[in-house]
Amino acid sequence: MINIIWLKTFCTLADIGHFTRTAEILFMTQSGVSQQIKKLEQQLSTPLLIREGKSFILTDAGLQLYQEGQSLVTANERLGQQLRQDDAFEGRIRLSTPGSIGLNLYPFLLDLQQQHPQLIMTHAFAPNKSIERDVRLRHVDLGIMTQPSSCDDVLCEAIGQEALVLVTHSSIQKIDWDLLLQLGFISHPDGNHHCNTLLSRNFPQFEHVSQFTEKGFSNQISLILEPVSRGFGFSVLPMYAAKAFAAQHKICIHILSVAVNETLYLCRHTQVSQSQRIKFISERIKRFLAIN
Repeated sequence: MINIIWLKTFCTLADIGHFTRTAEILFMTQSGVSQQIKKLEQQLSTPLLIREGKSFILTDAGLQLYQEGQSLVTANERLGQQLRQDDAFEGRIRLSTPGSIGLNLYPFLLDLQQQHPQLIMTHAFAPNKSIERDVRLRHVDLGIMTQPSSCDDVLCEAIGQEALVLVTHSSIQKIDWDLLLQLGFISHPDGNHHCNTLLSRNFPQFEHVSQFTEKGFSNQISLILEPVSRGFGFSVLPMYAAKAFAAQHKICIHILSVAVNETLYLCRHTQVSQSQRIKFISERIKRFLAIN
């Protein structure tokens, strides 16, 4: 592999045509320029210059290297500038969240992209385990989880809470145990966990979600409440998901006597230094969740 520093020195010398002037431009000594040219010739096993006193001409190999090497030097310098550039309002943001918070958060992220068009928002819905894995493997820059990570490579910060709610058809305004048994349960990927968490705190009769007849299942967060809105059963969801359902007039969101909240954790890789744009997005997410 060609040493890019020696190549830059050679291309500058070929441009200027003078050792002393090249040394001044590169803040080197003349002997330093000569040494780098000799090292480059040794590395390539071919002469690049034909020296004639204090002047020189390029060999055929030197001319070819000069013609093609300039683009390599330019590309290297451009890459360095891009890597050093750390603009809070430019670049790609890769974020993964549970479906419920994502329904609420993604439009807000798109608002930020409209304000700062050089930001590119990449958002995915995923369960906790997948989010944890993607943060650990650096497939995403940030994740939001509803439980802290057990992985040493994933740093979690509690940034808010999300209430769990019971949802029925709009015709049902009051809930009791017998009615829940009669309605049956509309399940989803986190349905058992949410149901166990909320109902165990509010109904002494509750032992397990299997006490209810399962009346349906959906793994699409925006469609879980569709069968509920048609009176097929009840479901338990985070508040964000319930409020995001399009036909709000067809459902009733019940706040039970014992409130149950899931803590939301903002997660990132412990070993990765945060760029300015990641810091910017992190702070805006925290502020957004604090008021929503």
